[in-house]
Amino acid sequence: MSCGEPHETDCSEVLDHLYEFLDHEMPDSDCTKFEVHFEECSPCLEKYGLEQAVKKLVKRCCGQDDVPSDLRAKVMGRIDLIRSGQAIPDKDVATAQE
Repeated sequence: MSCGEPHETDCSEVLDHLYEFLDHEMPDSDCTKFEVHFEECSPCLEKYGLEQAVKKLVKRCCGQDDVPSDLRAKVMGRIDLIRSGQAIPDKDVATAQE
């Protein structure tokens, strides 16, 4: 997604790393770049607001539940695959690991 306007930090970079920003998992210098981008780009700001709201809702509704360790391992494995850029298997991850 791109708003079509030139920015110092490209919309695609901001959206690719949005959850790192939301989870405070990036250096302060990158956070500052993202904050500047949100001030300039209303489509990205809107996406940020939506994802922030979803994250708060999930935390409120599911934040007290313990996650089964096997489910956590499967989800983390899927995240690792995505982050490494490897192809995601077509079949269900749960089926692949059993």
